[in-house]
Amino acid sequence: MIVLTHLNGPTFALNADLIERIEATPDTVVTLIGGTKYVVAESVDELVDRVRNYRGRVIASAHEFETTPAAFETTPAADPPLRLIPRRDRD
Repeated sequence: MIVLTHLNGPTFALNADLIERIEATPDTVVTLIGGTKYVVAESVDELVDRVRNYRGRVIASAHEFETTPAAFETTPAADPPLRLIPRRDRD
């Protein structure tokens, strides 16, 4: 989730995975995949940075799960509850 500001002031959290496009018309308009539109105070560049940072935090969290033993594990050989799986390109 990223936190945005409606053009008229109040903030709200938005699921960044639902963003289809962001436009400057001259106000910044966020269009979701379902067609819902939000006019926000942040610039296009600022939104792109927030989405990039959000996705980076998701990847970092997944990596942390992969490399840090879970507190409930009783054996060191147990797999972590979440891990990254490398992409294998298809031939």
